[in-house]
This record gives sequence, structure tokens and C-alpha cells, in this order.
Amino acid sequence: MNIGVLALQGDFSEHISMLKRLGVAASEVRLPKDLVGLDGLIIPGGESTTIGKLAVAYDLIEPLRQFGREKAIWGTCAGAIFLSRDARRDQPLLGLMDITVIRNAFGAQVDSFEADLEIDALKQATHTEAPYHAVFIRAPIIENVSGEAKILSALADGRIVAAQQGKLLATSFHPELTGDTRFHEYFLSLAR
Repeated sequence: MNIGVLALQGDFSEHISMLKRLGVAASEVRLPKDLVGLDGLIIPGGESTTIGKLAVAYDLIEPLRQFGREKAIWGTCAGAIFLSRDARRDQPLLGLMDITVIRNAFGAQVDSFEADLEIDALKQATHTEAPYHAVFIRAPIIENVSGEAKILSALADGRIVAAQQGKLLATSFHPELTGDTRFHEYFLSLAR
């Protein structure tokens, strides 16, 4: 299995380290040719507007859309915004997931936080009952899901922080910044 990580901006190296910990081949994706031979792609956290503008500059938008119609893509934080159909502002988006996302919904960097999440899909896939400890940094929320998208997890107050649509996955938080490999394992199961 070979998983690519979009390496235009953001914390792509942390995802690559996590994949290598799991014994998976991981490569940086910067150009359309880098998508060839991949089984899945992770779009990391960072700055969604910058990621979108760079994807336009490197002619990656349509190749990424085509890839996502056929294979698994997981967007974390800014990557979730980039995957969405609507971010409630004018910026380049892939528009692959039937989700509306609100950027920086929890506030500024100083409002970053951690929370334990109950995620049934993760428990079933990894046969582990422990809650998932999630790290939120200038995180978006998934305001709503529609079409074929479904909610995977929400905070206690109901704000949606993880969604799935077929082989597409969006999380508001940063699994690559924890020692817990379960979310990466779950994504690998979608990429298979």
C-alpha cells in the first residue's frame, strides 16, 4: 500500500511519520504526477486558503478531484475544509464531500484544546473501546452533512468534528499530532 500526503503546506511530515510507524509506504504529493500509483491521499492541516491557491498554481485541483472520485482521501483540519463543498467563503475547494465547514470555528490559536471523542466506526475498525483523544488547533467545525455524507463524531455540545462519505474522510482535529495510530489505521482500511 502506498499513501500520498499533499505536501504543499502544513504538517505533512507528521502524517508521513505516522504512516511509516504503521509500516506503510508514504510519499509527498506536490504535482499531478505524484498521484500515480497511490492507494490513498491525506490532505494535512495547515492553512486551507494557501493549500487551495497552491493546488491551483500547480494544476492539482482537477487531478485531486479525479483521484477522490476513485480512491480514498482524508482531510484533517484545513484538509477537511479543502475537501468540502462549502466553506462559507470564496476560496479554492475540491468540493468532493457533501459537508459545509466553518473555518476557525473554535477561535484563534490560543483557543486550541484537546477532547476525548467516542467514535463508533473507529472502535469497530480497531477493536478498541477507548475514546479517541483529539487535538484541535484553530479547528473548523463541520456545520452540516448532506447527501451521502454521515457524521462520525461530534463534541458533547453537538458540534460535528468528523464525517465520512464513502472513501472520503474529514476530521476537524489533528490525529498526526498524537501517538494514537487508530485514525490512520481506519483511513488505511478505507484505502484498501
